[in-house]
Amino acid sequence: MDLGQIRGSFEARQVGHSLPQALYNDPAVFAFDMTAIYATSWLMAGFEVELPKPAGYLALMIGQWPVIIIRDKAGEIRAFHNSCRHRGSMLCAAGSGSVPKLVCPYHRWTYNLDGSLFSAGRMPDDFEKADHGLKPIGLEIVAGVMFICLADEPPAFDEFRTRMTAFAEPHNLKDAKVAFESVLVEHANWKLVMENARECYHCGTGHPELAATFPVGMSKHFDFGEEGLAKQFEAAMGKHGFDLGPVEGDWWQLARFRLNDGSLTISMDGKPVVGKLMCEANGGDIGSMRWALDPHCFAHATGDHVFMFSAMPIGPNETHVLGKWLVHKDAVEGVDYDLDRLTELWTRTNLQDKALAENNQLGVNSLGYTPGPYSQEAEMLAQRFVDWYCDKAMAYLDAHAG
Repeated sequence: MDLGQIRGSFEARQVGHSLPQALYNDPAVFAFDMTAIYATSWLMAGFEVELPKPAGYLALMIGQWPVIIIRDKAGEIRAFHNSCRHRGSMLCAAGSGSVPKLVCPYHRWTYNLDGSLFSAGRMPDDFEKADHGLKPIGLEIVAGVMFICLADEPPAFDEFRTRMTAFAEPHNLKDAKVAFESVLVEHANWKLVMENARECYHCGTGHPELAATFPVGMSKHFDFGEEGLAKQFEAAMGKHGFDLGPVEGDWWQLARFRLNDGSLTISMDGKPVVGKLMCEANGGDIGSMRWALDPHCFAHATGDHVFMFSAMPIGPNETHVLGKWLVHKDAVEGVDYDLDRLTELWTRTNLQDKALAENNQLGVNSLGYTPGPYSQEAEMLAQRFVDWYCDKAMAYLDAHAG
């Protein structure tokens, strides 16, 4: 399938409906998505606290592309393509660690933590080390959250930085630690995974445990319940200077919303799962602060913990879902929190979503598949995601026409 055929699939899409079949299962479309979408978007890479000390690194894969984020000896954080400037070998395997310098495992080319080439053995006298440093990639850190972009000209970031700072600062993410992370392999196209993650039309029956604390009957921006209770929540948050939003840009959304009556956090029973709070305002009863980035992630920050969800495409019908749970840096496992209780709700929810997305993929592959309409009350964020995807894809196709 060439770009002209891919354009045809987008042009065939009926507004307000799910996507044509090829956009969910064609290998050529998957390759296009990686180049046109993931390589040109801001992505949430993790948290500043994952690099707690100088000389620490975090290596991750964006699809097939390796990336490394490093805190140098002076404490500055930088991001680079994880590819040696000699013959391209990956410098560090995916994961985290600490190194005094980056050493290529193939021919031992060695890099300083600022990306400059330190040494390259057996090269000619006129070899210029300064011309062979690691290639940097865009990096922004906001309120302790790290964002990267692989594009030479990343999308504008300033408004998101300002808004994200205001919403996230009260959660003290710089004083957190990652208590647990998991990777779930889902045999479904990344867009089906994300559409599912952007709506709660299915939540009442698909996530009975989540429904106990989370407002699954919400409309687009988590509006639900009695007006009086909503005003009480708004007033309580206003006393602490918390913005509720919602606010959104082209590729991001931010909102703070109240949980179900009697729930202090998103957990199996609505009770805090961590004894040491990350945000003590209003006794930790601050609802959930949600941020989301297209194409791949969302996070919920409550008074006691943070949960991050990230969908990374691996193949046309395979997506890896990364989950991370953050707690206060001084919280002690077995004293302030129990790991099973901390992770139980979102683990169950993710496994339920895996089954739903994989079943969705099987049905989309059917000869009888026809794109259907989104609910204008329950699936507005899913439609917003698909509209964004189509608009970004068409902009890329227009820029590369001919």
